[in-house]
Amino acid sequence: MSTNTTDNTRKVTTRRLIEMKQRGEKIAMLTAYDYSSAKIVDEAGVDVILVGDSASNVMAGNVTTLPITLDQMIYHGKSVMKAVKRALVVVDMPFGTYQGNSKEALASAIRIMKESHAEAVKLEGGVEIRESIERILSAGIPVCGHLGLTPQSINKFGTYAVRARQEAEAEKLISDARMLDEIGCFAIVIEKVPAELAARVAQEVRVPVIGIGAGGGCDGQVLVMHDMLGINKGFSPRFLRRYADLAGIMDTAIKQYITDVKDGDFPNGEESY
Repeated sequence: MSTNTTDNTRKVTTRRLIEMKQRGEKIAMLTAYDYSSAKIVDEAGVDVILVGDSASNVMAGNVTTLPITLDQMIYHGKSVMKAVKRALVVVDMPFGTYQGNSKEALASAIRIMKESHAEAVKLEGGVEIRESIERILSAGIPVCGHLGLTPQSINKFGTYAVRARQEAEAEKLISDARMLDEIGCFAIVIEKVPAELAARVAQEVRVPVIGIGAGGGCDGQVLVMHDMLGINKGFSPRFLRRYADLAGIMDTAIKQYITDVKDGDFPNGEESY
């Protein structure tokens, strides 16, 4: 099958993602957090845009994803939605808005959908948050799961190392993935687990499995835009492929601008009124 099967005109929906898995078409997912970058990402033909709580790191400069608030996620989601015509837009539910209280989880998800106009939400965790996911799904809100390395639980794990290398944790991940599939999630992100395990999960569940650091056996892949474009230079895990050096390009351009201003070369006569 040709890898270039993207239809750049037809709107991507949760149903269409499942159809893509069924016919073996890989799903390309990328993050975006603002209008201008989301417009570029969408027009390039990405299938799913994740308004990730990674905005806490790359947009707000926090060390972890934990500090970002629901209001901030809604702001980023709303900005992205104004730009997007084709991609399915999924907004991360931030830490503290769904764990341990399913009523609060539903209220948080409803706020995201109503105020940002996003098309789905993503939650981290398995059986521990089943009640929250089921309550959100009962309101007709599409949910994407997230298993493996769950950055909102960084203080519990104490490390960003690969997850589910041990048999017990691997079996729990498989069990959680089956549960997420059975209760009605439309997709599952699996982060930083052994490739063989992620491939097994992708084969065992009906819904698409989107990998990040989880090998090529998944139904699709997701990366943080700032990482893959080389804007964020301080993050270089094995799974990251840099497709550009935008930090270098921006540095060169800005230095040239400074030089031109200092030398009186900018603006010239043609650039003045």
